[in-house]
Amino acid sequence: MITPKFAQIKRFIIDKIKSGEWPEHSRIPSENELTVQFSVSRMTARRALTELTEEGILTRSQGLGTFVASFKSQSSLLEIRNIADEVKDRGGQYTCNPIVLESMQAIAPIAIALGVEVDSLVYRSVLVHFENDKPLQAEERFVNPNLAPEYLQQNFEQITPHEYLSQAAPLTEARHTVEAITPSDDVCEWLTLYNLEPCLQVIRRTWSSKGVVSFARLISPGSKYRLGGHLTFKK
Repeated sequence: MITPKFAQIKRFIIDKIKSGEWPEHSRIPSENELTVQFSVSRMTARRALTELTEEGILTRSQGLGTFVASFKSQSSLLEIRNIADEVKDRGGQYTCNPIVLESMQAIAPIAIALGVEVDSLVYRSVLVHFENDKPLQAEERFVNPNLAPEYLQQNFEQITPHEYLSQAAPLTEARHTVEAITPSDDVCEWLTLYNLEPCLQVIRRTWSSKGVVSFARLISPGSKYRLGGHLTFKK
């Protein structure tokens, strides 16, 4: 299968960044330069640069050019994405370390978040997601077993909670809040933090057509993660 030209350009740029030849904040070839180098139309070159910009790998400045973005990992604030796909799209290696997989009785805040009775059985997981063998995000998730009964039987080194829940109880709605926090002792241990580095916490609830599926805390070191989004407005 022939790789599309825009994808070849994307791979070329990612490889240059991964090799260290193009460090963060360095200027990369312009649309015109890429057009000549790859013998493509300007539209093809623009597509490659636009997609890499939307993925947080590049930044573009009007009148100045296109630059390698900060190496902080970026997740979208406007869509629910699988973290494994985010890492792979950046050209990184994704791995996961499951720390806790258990059933428990729901205390009041968890019961309210999941829309179940207090003391009813719920599932809890704690996973640490890695990018290139470095802790990227700690995920503590509570799941409604009525909607995802086989959650605890999953191998989360092979499939992410997002992937499994998307199959077991397809997402119809999500709400989240974002805040800066000081990490707890548990979070410091999960993310191998040796100081009280500020962290970014996303609290997310997801629904399927049958009710609330999960309630999750997604915590990342502030120095390694950021949230972004892209909006298009109709004229």
